[in-house]
Amino acid sequence: MAAVLDYYNVHVKVYHGYGYKDSLIVYGHVLAGKPTWRTKYTNNVLLNIISLIKLFLFRPIPKVNVMLIWEDQRIFATTQQDGSFKFEWASINTILPGWHPVTVHVLNQQQKPTAFGEGKIFVPHVTQYGFISDIDDTVLVSHSATTGRRLRVLFTRNPRSRKTFSDVVKYYQLLSDAHTEPSVPNPFFYVSSSEWNLYDYLNEFFKHNGLPKGAFMLNEIKQWYQLFKTGKTKHQGKLIKVARILQVFPKQRFVLLGDNSQSDPAIYAAVANKYPDRIVAIYLRNISRKKELSTKELMLSLENKDIYTCIFKHTDEAIAHSKSIGLII
Repeated sequence: MAAVLDYYNVHVKVYHGYGYKDSLIVYGHVLAGKPTWRTKYTNNVLLNIISLIKLFLFRPIPKVNVMLIWEDQRIFATTQQDGSFKFEWASINTILPGWHPVTVHVLNQQQKPTAFGEGKIFVPHVTQYGFISDIDDTVLVSHSATTGRRLRVLFTRNPRSRKTFSDVVKYYQLLSDAHTEPSVPNPFFYVSSSEWNLYDYLNEFFKHNGLPKGAFMLNEIKQWYQLFKTGKTKHQGKLIKVARILQVFPKQRFVLLGDNSQSDPAIYAAVANKYPDRIVAIYLRNISRKKELSTKELMLSLENKDIYTCIFKHTDEAIAHSKSIGLII
């Protein structure tokens, strides 16, 4: 193991975490290789394909000790078989709302810090609403239900040439500012079946399009031989992630946003049934005509829980509905 740790290309990837004083969470990976997206963008299809493939060229480093530095605290963990780590802890100090830096070090055999990575913790204000959103085919045009189209757009486009749905940026900005001040935006959490490989890719897409900044919760990392299975992951983990957000932020009421191309209706219905007092509304983009009727039936089952539901084809329908229930002004 020492030989692996001495290798110059060990990379510590730290993803933005989230939480409050008594419950902070950070995820990351220790990898041999650096699965990062380039900073220059082009419409050259071949270069886009090569850049995407590079996000899957690495080797996970399991069973190494890692140390997170949070202010005056030191928290320890060990990487799993896929090189992943998770830190969950309580802060000994009061935390102001905002983004706070964290650093994660790999520890060598003498338990001394070596390679490190930096990330941030998202501590939201306690506002009236929080928003949990899917990404693919909710915000980002992905064609998730059609494997060939999904892979073609993923491979041939870059984060800046990928398309959002019409008016979705406007809608999310309105939600971010709903019933609060611009200096105190509502928190956003982006929960997706996409893998952690695409973390930088998605961050760049959101930043480039001006979507609200938030914490990402993605799926298990994949390696090169699993590349064509990207986005094809069991969705049970998504339900667990959404439930975890509600547990970490007990004072927040949430709006859930997704689509009906895959499992969002069933997942959101399960969340609403378990936490009926915590869910204000559910918005589902009607991507699949085949699933339209079953989606409507599932949402109708929630009416007796005083949860607003909206199944929409175009984003302006969701905006109009949100205005009609007073979610946005």
